[in-house]
Amino acid sequence: MIRFITFEGGDGSGKTTQVKALESHLIARGKSCIATREPGGTSLGRLIRHALLEVGNQPITSPAELFLYLADRAQHLQEVILPALEQGKVVLCDRYTDSTLAYQGYGRGIDLGLLRTLNDIASRGIRPDLTLLFDCPAEIGLSRTAQRQSQPATLRGRVDRFEEEKIEFHEKVRNGFLELAKAEPQRFRVIDAARSAADVRQEIMDIINRELP
Repeated sequence: MIRFITFEGGDGSGKTTQVKALESHLIARGKSCIATREPGGTSLGRLIRHALLEVGNQPITSPAELFLYLADRAQHLQEVILPALEQGKVVLCDRYTDSTLAYQGYGRGIDLGLLRTLNDIASRGIRPDLTLLFDCPAEIGLSRTAQRQSQPATLRGRVDRFEEEKIEFHEKVRNGFLELAKAEPQRFRVIDAARSAADVRQEIMDIINRELP
């Protein structure tokens, strides 16, 4: 039975918008569900998110970045994900363990075997039942984030560290996600996120209606 659904993809892939749309869809169908995110799904996580993502003068080393994400995940699992699953709810999570492998592994170059071990510790081995991977060329995702940052301050989010990375980094992350999907085709559904939000949403609804009757 599918109860834990994760949304993965590069910056500007549009997954966050689709999390909200799917939450509304499931509630309309009478499903009990929650939508959450990493980092930032708990009070502690919001503090970690602030430290991780907001651009500042002081760079964060790759190991420090990794351990902050892992700390966020450990707290998030204990405080939000596990209680919801135990209550029989459908959990929709914007980023999870695959993002650590894609960003810190394929992007930063940290050993994937080590990352999998650390992921298992932080997540207690809790794995998604279904992962929706929002895939689009890095230049499209970055153009979307740039467009978002051109909006008035009241409408846009804060610039995060990853949006400041060079396109080569984002291409590594994208390729990493696709490698992960290729290795686990039974869990991943790769969605062409270069299309309009409406087209992407329709594909997600078709997948969910098929996989979660």
